Amino acid sequence: MQSQKTHRKCFSFEFFPPNTTEGAEKLAQTAKQLALLKPEFFSVTYGAGGSTRERTLNAVLDLCKAGPAAAPHISCIGSSRSSIREILADYKANGIRHLVALRGDLPSGTATAGEFHYANELVAFIREEFGSHFFIEVAAYPEYHPQARSAQADLDAFKRKVEAGADSAITQYFFNADCYFNFVDECEAMGLKVPIVPGIMPIGRFSQLARFSDACGAEIPRWIRRKLEGYGDDTESIRAFGLDVVSDMCERLLAGGAPGLHFYTLNQSSLTTDIWKRLGL
Repeated sequence: MQSQKTHRKCFSFEFFPPNTTEGAEKLAQTAKQLALLKPEFFSVTYGAGGSTRERTLNAVLDLCKAGPAAAPHISCIGSSRSSIREILADYKANGIRHLVALRGDLPSGTATAGEFHYANELVAFIREEFGSHFFIEVAAYPEYHPQARSAQADLDAFKRKVEAGADSAITQYFFNADCYFNFVDECEAMGLKVPIVPGIMPIGRFSQLARFSDACGAEIPRWIRRKLEGYGDDTESIRAFGLDVVSDMCERLLAGGAPGLHFYTLNQSSLTTDIWKRLGL
């Protein structure tokens, strides 16, 4: 069985589509700085129910000018087959060959889930409609999806996405390397051979991190949470401690065979660049 160690290392950076001119200018500068690190690709998130469709596409096209390939996220919940087909055709027409395929969340106030209910249905649809044109990334959850009935149910859901045609996976961020290694072992025991790239969240502001983590089910280990809480508004100490924690974890992940790293940049370059330098990449 092919292990994660045999996959080529892939490093990538994630952005969200800006909604102001100032945000677009800032993203352009951030992308220019991070492009110097020569990542495999940039990815761009997608709003609930496709609410940022145009901004996602525009951001992807702008990012391609910075050098690396860019991969739009596409979520299917609340969407019809025809609308997803139209979006994919638009991406193909613009020369995009890399996607991050997700279920996504229903926009608030929306009563129906649309024609897709799970990400594996989206992956299968992309393959049916566009064959091998797109390289498809899917999400993985080392600490298991917060809505999963059980750990095994979540593993089964991940297996369905891979069997539907996913090429690779990017994980939700975490701060416990053991949960990643355990998840990879469980996937390999199920015969899943796609690379599973760890998602990395640099620590800049504790209040923001706590809000994100509570929303997505990513656990902040108690010792890290208490340490960050103790710094209060001391941003410099939070960043210094966060750099130590995240860099050490990244070193362990790479040493343990992780096939790369995917950084959730929050449209900032400094923390990601500092971690990159510490890793000697």
